[in-house]
Amino acid sequence: MTVVSLMTADELSRLPADGWRYELVQGELRKMSPSGARHGRIAAEIVGSLVAHMKRNRSGAVYSSETGFRIARQPDTVRAPDAAFVRSDRVTETAGFFEGPPDAAFEVTSPGDTYSEIEEKTLDWLRAGVKIVVIVDPRTKTARIHRADGATSVEDVIEIDDVIPGWRLPLAELFD
Repeated sequence: MTVVSLMTADELSRLPADGWRYELVQGELRKMSPSGARHGRIAAEIVGSLVAHMKRNRSGAVYSSETGFRIARQPDTVRAPDAAFVRSDRVTETAGFFEGPPDAAFEVTSPGDTYSEIEEKTLDWLRAGVKIVVIVDPRTKTARIHRADGATSVEDVIEIDDVIPGWRLPLAELFD
C-alpha cells in the first residue's frame, strides 16, 4: 500500500524559490507552468483595470497571481488566481497567504488548461465562498461569469456591480 504524504500550507510557504509557481489542492502540491505572453498580458490588463478603479473608489484591494489564498484546511488548499479582489473590510496584509477567499477571482485560461481543471478551480473558489469567479478565455474571446448562487453567464463586458460597484471591463479592450 502506498502512503501519500500531504503537504500543508506552511510547508508550501517554505519551499525554496525555484522559478515555478505552485498551488496546493487538498494537500497535493501542483506545479504550474509559466504562462505565455498572451495570458500574462491579459491578466495584467485585468489587474491594471482593477487597480485604477480601486485608486478612485478605495472599495478594496487587488491582488495579482503571486498571491496565494488559503481556502481550506486539513487538508490545506492554497489557490492563486490570475487576479483577485477583496473588499476593504476584509483586507488583511500579512506576510503569509491570505486567509480565506477573495470576493472575486479572475482566471485567464491557458492553451494547456483542460475543461476539468478550469471547472475544478471554479468549484474550489465557489465552495470556499468566492462571490464571483470570472473565467476569461483568450481562444474564444469570452468571459464566463460564475456566481455563488449558481448563475452563469457569458458576457462581452465584465461588469460585476454587486461585488465591485462601478467597475467594468469591455472584452474588446482585452483582445485588441
